[in-house]
Amino acid sequence: MQAQRSQVAVKLLPSLTDFAFLMPIIFLFARMEGVKTLLSDCDTGWHIRTGEWILANGAVPLHDIFSFSKPDGVWYAWEWLSEIVWAGLNAHGGLRTVVFFSMMLICATFTLLFRLVSRKANPVIAIAVTMVAAAGSSIHWLARPHLFTLFFLVVFYRALENVRDGRTHLSRVPYLAVLPVVTLLWVNLHGGFFVGIILIGSYGVAELLNIVFSPDASQRGPAWIKARRYLFSAGACFVASFVNPYSYHLHVHVVQYLRDPYQATHIMEFLSLSFHHPVAIFFESMLLLGAGAAIWNASRRSNVEAVVLLVWAHAALLAARNIPIFMIVAAPPVAAALNAWFELSPAWNVAAWIKNAAQKFVRVIGETAEIDSLPRWHAASVLGALVLAALLYAPHPPKLFRSEFDPKSYPAGALAMLSRDSATRVFTNDEWGDYLIYRLYPRTKVFVDGRSDFYGDDFEEKYVDILNVKYGWEKTLGQFGVNTILLPPTAPLAGALKESSRWRVVYDDGIAVVFRSVQKTVGQPFSVTSNRDGPGRDREVTKTQASDRGITEAKPKT
Repeated sequence: MQAQRSQVAVKLLPSLTDFAFLMPIIFLFARMEGVKTLLSDCDTGWHIRTGEWILANGAVPLHDIFSFSKPDGVWYAWEWLSEIVWAGLNAHGGLRTVVFFSMMLICATFTLLFRLVSRKANPVIAIAVTMVAAAGSSIHWLARPHLFTLFFLVVFYRALENVRDGRTHLSRVPYLAVLPVVTLLWVNLHGGFFVGIILIGSYGVAELLNIVFSPDASQRGPAWIKARRYLFSAGACFVASFVNPYSYHLHVHVVQYLRDPYQATHIMEFLSLSFHHPVAIFFESMLLLGAGAAIWNASRRSNVEAVVLLVWAHAALLAARNIPIFMIVAAPPVAAALNAWFELSPAWNVAAWIKNAAQKFVRVIGETAEIDSLPRWHAASVLGALVLAALLYAPHPPKLFRSEFDPKSYPAGALAMLSRDSATRVFTNDEWGDYLIYRLYPRTKVFVDGRSDFYGDDFEEKYVDILNVKYGWEKTLGQFGVNTILLPPTAPLAGALKESSRWRVVYDDGIAVVFRSVQKTVGQPFSVTSNRDGPGRDREVTKTQASDRGITEAKPKT
């Protein structure tokens, strides 16, 4: 009887897998700004409204539905299936449900990653490396469809490592045949489906390198067979990716979007990370460890790690949005290398106290691994998810758990006035344009929003010129019939408008200022609400950065 109680008690204890699941929640609410971080990019809003439109119309859009500046312009909802999911979640609990689902998706991603890493290294080393990967990836924790790409990346990675280890089948079906089927889902959820194709292709390229550099001719035949299988699977995934409502147009769009010089110079998530950023220390650590792991594996004639790390380290250094992908793909080889280095500690040519400390560490983590291998019920994970849900759905949730777009960053107070006039044509920045779509669509349409790929370079340049008060800005507004301007008080354009005789302040709460053209305000009552306590808008990592940094500043997301 006592033995049974002991077994039950052990099963109830949290394991390192539980910690991997709970770690993103702890990190988000202890080190970051909680729900505010997940909703710090209002792209979530137009994704929800797009999903609602698709459900209401029973079709995916082919033309723009949100703007007055490019009415009926060709626009494709590339992430249509995610948007249906987002709309369905919003319909059953509002933003709280969207936030909860997004958090569970992040938790599931890093739990699967830990399980993969722990196959390569001691669980203690595995959880430490997974923590670093999660912390570095947090730069892009947003309640947006790209979370599906991070999840499917780990799914693909696990499948490929199974194949590499000789476990080639899943219920008698080859893993490399399953991945194209998974691609069918991935391609309709998010445009990052090509990440999986590149990952499979990297394994194929690594096998080709084995053929080229292998000194043993007998190994070249098996390497060629493996390379063909990987490359054929990558090709099958590519073919499967055409099964989407927009067929090849999706692929054309992805190529154009990634090659667009405007994105690389104006959109924050396409810029390289500033190494003064709070998460830079985690990224730097993984870069250094990844370089060591790549060299170590290459010296052992294992080229997969070197190829994968090289490809995604380069991508991460080019654009901040690729950092989560690099952190995930780097975790298994880094953990495996650390584990091997510690096991070689008796042969280290270092001071005796360092060698003894390393050997003691190896013994401790070995004992911990034995304890962690005992079967668990993962009650801690379930309890953690329930506590999170209870706090999110509480009638009056704590500040960190409020599922709302921050009223100190978005023009919530100004919307009551804007919503009263359906003839209003509002100019605002792209981030607030997203917010207007979420709050006022379909009564009000926007000048611009976060869909920079839809608006195109020429239009976006005009938009940035207006924000920077460059020559012809007022003429451009007139061409689009703009009669209302909504801006943060600190915006350079707001200062110019206050000096202009053609515009009049009709609302000011310290967070947002609303200007109306004099022609539109003639005969209307003049009313200004003043409250100077609100801060200026902190622009997000995913939004437009004006080319003239001395005029329009953009601050990165923490």
